Amino acid sequence: MILCLDVGSTWTKAALLSDSGDLVRTAQHPTTLDEVMRGVDALGTASSVLACSSAGGGLRLAVVGQERVVSAEAGYRVALSAGAKVVFVSAGPVDVRALRAAAPDLVLLVGGTDGGDETVLLENARRLSRVAVPIVLAGNASARASALSLLQSRKVVATDNVLPDVGSLNPDPARRAIRAAFLDHVIGGKKLSRGPRFRRLVRAVTPDAVLAGVSRLAAQDREGAVLVVDVGGATTDVYSAVSTVDSVGVERTVALPPDRRTVEGDLGMRWSAPGVVAEALAERLITAAEGEFLEAEARKRAADVSWIADDSTVDLRLASLAAVLAVRRHLRLVDGQLGPQGAGLLVLSGGVFRHAPSVASVEETLRGDSVLRPVLKSAAVTVDKHYVLAPAGLLAESGRPEVADRLLGAHFAD
Repeated sequence: MILCLDVGSTWTKAALLSDSGDLVRTAQHPTTLDEVMRGVDALGTASSVLACSSAGGGLRLAVVGQERVVSAEAGYRVALSAGAKVVFVSAGPVDVRALRAAAPDLVLLVGGTDGGDETVLLENARRLSRVAVPIVLAGNASARASALSLLQSRKVVATDNVLPDVGSLNPDPARRAIRAAFLDHVIGGKKLSRGPRFRRLVRAVTPDAVLAGVSRLAAQDREGAVLVVDVGGATTDVYSAVSTVDSVGVERTVALPPDRRTVEGDLGMRWSAPGVVAEALAERLITAAEGEFLEAEARKRAADVSWIADDSTVDLRLASLAAVLAVRRHLRLVDGQLGPQGAGLLVLSGGVFRHAPSVASVEETLRGDSVLRPVLKSAAVTVDKHYVLAPAGLLAESGRPEVADRLLGAHFAD
């Protein structure tokens, strides 16, 4: 048996699988933030355990680059696809005071193409030598040795340049380095568990695991892109993946990777519910009268994040609005492109959808939105009822892609 765990800030979710990828059972337990292993242990054990985590706010990452249009933008896009919540972006000489105020868990330091200008990268390395936060160095390879000598820190991981040449994005080495730094420094640093077991169990930050699962799903000979909207208590995450290289003929200064993720920290069902209403009003998705009613409901949810409503109507309305707003923002990042055919499959994820008797109203809201309508016109809509995307990603990333594919095929059949 294989036990896959996702330790979130609110709930710890578990999926028990056979070694061939059949889903045997699922369960969840409130996350015990004072000692997360109490909640994990309450869900049972298995001979093989794989875990991901976003507890304690997940991975807060700062991007420090050379110029906004090229290197900082490249770092920003790599950070998003690595499962991080980007809390600070700097282009040019970094303001260390502002960076500290953003309270990142990790800094991604980029700048310059290989063999290009080294000045700003080395100046930023000098300034960051005064910062205690772990650093992933993924800039101009010619300046790597000099930057490392300036940083003089044991918490620096150096890897290949995210932008070896103009227009050529190389995200995978930096993604792997961010994951390693997250596991080595962030999981332990959040003081979620007093013993070493939790650190040994966790393989990835949760959004990174989900993105890996979405990527496997998109690779299963599907027509169009896979679009996933995951509405949580604090954030709404959007993932998109294509099975082939998309946006053919579209020129960009920084090319997009085929698998993309965005996280919206102001859109959620509990902590961030007031942000959903405020943004929906700003974008004129709701009337003033509905906004007044939803504002009161959102404040109630933010004040008691463990509260469970007897009637899901309001929660589904908030989730619908969060989904529309988050997908709109995601489309801005990818210049409105989800491959030449748009979305072929839209997957709704999150407890609000899994426990709802019907998501017809959510689908109606998404398809009816003027911005989303062209992208979703041919998309099939489904719910990740058993929350298998994160387990599939954990399996794929742990060297069991065939097991991941069997799990996904059983739950997202064409």
